[in-house]
Amino acid sequence: MDSSIKEEVPVHEEFILCCGVETQVLKCGPWTNLFNEQRANRPKLLIFIITGNPGFCSFYVPFAKALYSLTNRRFPIWVISHAGHALAPKDKKILTTSDDSNAQEIKDIYGLQGQVEHKLAFLRTHVPKEMKLVVIGHSIGCYISLEILKLAPELPIIRSFLLFPTIERLSESPNGRIATPLLCWLRYALYVFGYLLLKPWPEKIRSLITRIGLQMMNVQYEFSVLNILEPFCLANVVYLGGQEMMKVVERDNETIRAHLSKLTFYYGTMDAWCPRKYYEDIKKDFPEGDIRLCEKKLPHAFIIHFYGEMAGMIADWLKDDLSKIEALTHGSVTDS
Repeated sequence: MDSSIKEEVPVHEEFILCCGVETQVLKCGPWTNLFNEQRANRPKLLIFIITGNPGFCSFYVPFAKALYSLTNRRFPIWVISHAGHALAPKDKKILTTSDDSNAQEIKDIYGLQGQVEHKLAFLRTHVPKEMKLVVIGHSIGCYISLEILKLAPELPIIRSFLLFPTIERLSESPNGRIATPLLCWLRYALYVFGYLLLKPWPEKIRSLITRIGLQMMNVQYEFSVLNILEPFCLANVVYLGGQEMMKVVERDNETIRAHLSKLTFYYGTMDAWCPRKYYEDIKKDFPEGDIRLCEKKLPHAFIIHFYGEMAGMIADWLKDDLSKIEALTHGSVTDS
């Protein structure tokens, strides 16, 4: 399946100004501007992926392409970077819209709440109001997904998948205990180290080192991944991570309860960011919820080597919802 996905699935890369910040968006499928499509031809649903941290879109492309193929190529799948985690290449045009919010309107846009507002601004500016949404959050993207449900109940989100969700007690997790002192107490040392070590290197050297490293790890990528060694982006990755450790403490049970019928949680059995106990606790609190424990031993960073397995599961869970959307589409075409 992977080879056919690579060859045939169209993926369009854009850099846009969202809230005054350069933002990378990767769009899977032939639709690049949903407002330009005639209403009759416009897809009825968008699958929207919110990444973990680091928010490097390129690593999510194989997952998006696999899911696009498994959902019969009927609906666009878009992946958005986090604010400050992507800089456009020098030869790449940055698109702007007249509706884009002023950067000053979002306080601390590179922080956790700023990232939530950044995603909301994108959805309100670039997606037609009537278009139904399936939101897929990964890691801290799950926290952002829940915040979107809480802050924007008017958005027509029909399903939200929370994959390896870091939505509570993050600093108490096995990895959190290690990451907290690094990201919160020593982050300025990391900033200085990153700038002194990486800034003097020419872009070609950084690009070469990145490519060699990813090839050694057998990681697929199609679009620029130079941001991995860009000091500005790394500083924002570290800053966001520090805020995660401090602010992701209590699970938002009120929002979960209000939207439980839309939510699917997927926990790992070997996840040091959200350990099995967190699954057991939420399962106890919401026994009627669709809360699943991984039976395939997938890692937290499933997007690297296990994207096909995850795409297959989500496509299967979405079958009924997508069938209803397609039935409505066929009905509206027949009526017209």
